[in-house]
Amino acid sequence: MSATRVFVARLAGCSVFDPAGDRVGKVRDVVVVYRSTQPPSVVGLVVEVPGKRRVFLGIGRVTSIGSGQIITTGIINMRRFQQRGGEVRVIAEMLGRKVTLRDRAGEATIEDVAIEEADLGEWEVGQLFCRQAKTTPSPFGKGATVFAKWSDVVEKTTAGESQSATQLIATYADFLPADLANAMLDLPGQRMLEVADELPDSRLADVLEEMPETDQVDIMNQLDDARAADVLDHMQPDDAADLIAQMSEERGEALLELMEPEEAEDVRFLLSYAPETAGGLMTTEPIIVSADTTVAEGLALIRRHELAPALGAAICVTLPPYEPPTGRFLGMVHFQRMLRYPPNERLGTLLDQSLEPVRADAPAAEVARILASYNLVSVPVIDENRRLVGVVTIDDVLDYLLPDDWRSTDHDSSTPRTPIDTSTSTIPLRTSTAKTRRAGNGSR
Repeated sequence: MSATRVFVARLAGCSVFDPAGDRVGKVRDVVVVYRSTQPPSVVGLVVEVPGKRRVFLGIGRVTSIGSGQIITTGIINMRRFQQRGGEVRVIAEMLGRKVTLRDRAGEATIEDVAIEEADLGEWEVGQLFCRQAKTTPSPFGKGATVFAKWSDVVEKTTAGESQSATQLIATYADFLPADLANAMLDLPGQRMLEVADELPDSRLADVLEEMPETDQVDIMNQLDDARAADVLDHMQPDDAADLIAQMSEERGEALLELMEPEEAEDVRFLLSYAPETAGGLMTTEPIIVSADTTVAEGLALIRRHELAPALGAAICVTLPPYEPPTGRFLGMVHFQRMLRYPPNERLGTLLDQSLEPVRADAPAAEVARILASYNLVSVPVIDENRRLVGVVTIDDVLDYLLPDDWRSTDHDSSTPRTPIDTSTSTIPLRTSTAKTRRAGNGSR
């Protein structure tokens, strides 16, 4: 049964199903258009379908909203969503806006928006959940919350004042870094920068690692040097090195000087290698231990929450010192092999004798061939003295092999996409020729 009122923040991430019960995607936003005397009208949803493509689902194709799920008629146009003039995305653009409450003569910020079914198949903005500006000291540090109708508020805009992104960030709190990166890239340019400005350094670092380099540079150019250096400190050394390599030599050097010395040293080390070599692709933060380390100790290191899965797939064994460049490289021990032996077994006895490391100057193509040939997720990298200097993981190789625009979910937006009838799992022979959207059928 369809609900008559739904708060948009709760819709974010809800699954979208076709009439047969097959999952089509998940909701990422709600699109509305303003009207002169009536509340904004809902025209559709932004839905993320497999492949992380965001498409438009007209509200006329939604048959049910409620119980944490959306039911559609089964037909979705797979062309990438492009916002049109006059359209406003509730989560991306409306949450965080300041308004003036008419009857209370005070200011407030929109924290959530309820949409209501005004007529069969027609939805509009109903209540607004707002937080009033704090006028008196409060032990909780926040103003009171109120519900208001659209007619009870006036949007407040002040020249030069940025719209708060706090509520938008709260809505995206459960997003994985890659999903948050995609969501930010879909925002208007200024809004994306506002969100980046309010994200914690570690969260922004994770998100930047999932963005194309041009967008990384655009965001970093908007940050002052001190904060940019803090963000780089939280990034993986190889990703930080790639990003600094895209900047001007002067800015890059200035940021390196502001970074933590140990982090900057790793980045400088990686920048010394050509980008299309094993040294240019590697990370300098693998797990490195001595031959006397036990299986129990090795498994404890792998369990660390902050460790990337690819780096936890194997442990490197070397002679001291144990920071790259290490002592002589002895070999790698795969975590699956550790699981087959008792906790007190020494890792030096479990080395993979068939795996040969690659030299730091080896071409990236050779690294890719080795990973594919031996079904590996990482390969050790050594220098001319057989000292371990890092490892290349499968994600870095894929990043190298894929096209430069692989992070984009729409490589050819000029090519019309064929609507997919998900209810029958068939693809119509004719592509959609609709050029306009109508409230009834939701075509774009």
